[in-house]
Amino acid sequence: MSAPATAPTFWKRFWEKGGWWRALLLTAVYFILFQLLSLLLTPLAVQIEEPASAAGIAVFYVLPELLGAIVLTAFTLSVGWWRQLFARQPITGRGWMWIAIVVVLLFNILRFATIDYGKAGFDVVLTWLLAGLLIGFTEEVLTRGLVVNLMRKAGYREIVVAVISATLFAALHAGNLLNGQPLLATAFQIVYTFAFGILMYLALRVTGTIIAPILLHASTDPSIFLQTAYPAEGALTGIAGLGNIAVIAAAAVLIFFIRGRVGEAQPSFSEERSA
Repeated sequence: MSAPATAPTFWKRFWEKGGWWRALLLTAVYFILFQLLSLLLTPLAVQIEEPASAAGIAVFYVLPELLGAIVLTAFTLSVGWWRQLFARQPITGRGWMWIAIVVVLLFNILRFATIDYGKAGFDVVLTWLLAGLLIGFTEEVLTRGLVVNLMRKAGYREIVVAVISATLFAALHAGNLLNGQPLLATAFQIVYTFAFGILMYLALRVTGTIIAPILLHASTDPSIFLQTAYPAEGALTGIAGLGNIAVIAAAAVLIFFIRGRVGEAQPSFSEERSA
């Protein structure tokens, strides 16, 4: 005789209801916890003389993101969503969604190809790659994993899922104002991160797995930071620098083609265009 099923706890029942305000609550609490946990690293941070060094990258990026990854993993396990986040997506993608992956991957490759690796140093490059992997994991698990899951559980259409997840992803980066980043630079970053969030949502849809946006994101941040700090000489460097504009332009067009809802039949591409 099998044991009776255990009734879900209030904690699980609360999050299983989903909804945009729960997604907002989760994102806000995570942001606050991330900032508070980062303060624990202050004794290490004050000893860093060169923030751009491998040690500086480790303290200012790797360790905080590692703490964030632990928090998100603990939350995901506490609500029993690990399989839901990393299993095959419940709604498939359309062929045109590959454009999102091509745009992001193309410019990531161009940026990596136009870095002065001799000037950057092996230790800096390696530390940035590690930081990128952790950033990709934390930000994608939160926004394309947990937030998307919460929105879908509430029955929202996928265009709403995409916009809310991208908006909350962009809002996380508004916190850079607290670190002294200029308002204009932060405003552009919010526009870019919203667009990038839309493309990462499309990558999630078309590949059917969150691993794709995690890896795309993991290669984006290191390529941007390294190419900005250690650009190689040549015309290709200028082309690679157009990556942020390309992401914004692609998202501005592709967002209008997002259709569907989990559990309903999806239209063909021609029906999507005429809808």
